[in-house]
Amino acid sequence: MEPVLHPLTKQITDLLSSKSFWFETFTHDPVLTSEEAAKTRPGYTLQQGAKAIITKNQKRGSEEEFVMFVIPANLRLSSKKIKKSLDLKGLRFATEEEIGSLTNGVQRGAIPPLGNLFHITVYVDLQLYDNEKIVFNAGDRRFSVAMKSAEYNALVQPTMLDIVDN
Repeated sequence: MEPVLHPLTKQITDLLSSKSFWFETFTHDPVLTSEEAAKTRPGYTLQQGAKAIITKNQKRGSEEEFVMFVIPANLRLSSKKIKKSLDLKGLRFATEEEIGSLTNGVQRGAIPPLGNLFHITVYVDLQLYDNEKIVFNAGDRRFSVAMKSAEYNALVQPTMLDIVDN
């Protein structure tokens, strides 16, 4: 029997179908880390994983805001580079509760790199586009979607930044 997945999984596949984008899906055991996820996606590497990280940023002299950073899953986000590039006073990872509230119940580890679905700004590290195809958890820890990185870029229209530790 197929598991009952978060409704966002269907919303994502319907959106990609409506745009006539190429994609493939994987249903697998629940995963939390990018390393675990990479083992469940035949034909894809950890580097092709698009890791979505939501942070709460404090701009100088303004209110806090949630944003999404998307990086290759084999790399680490650089708080130092982000603070400098975006002229931030501070940033922190969003809590489990904040993520659930922003994403209509999506769990940490299942956040798709589609911040536009949640009305939050998306920043992508350029190294993600070293891959012709990317793969990511799509709203559920048991469901992944692979798609072409160029079509991802067209869909999300993120801001490009150098945001990883090299």
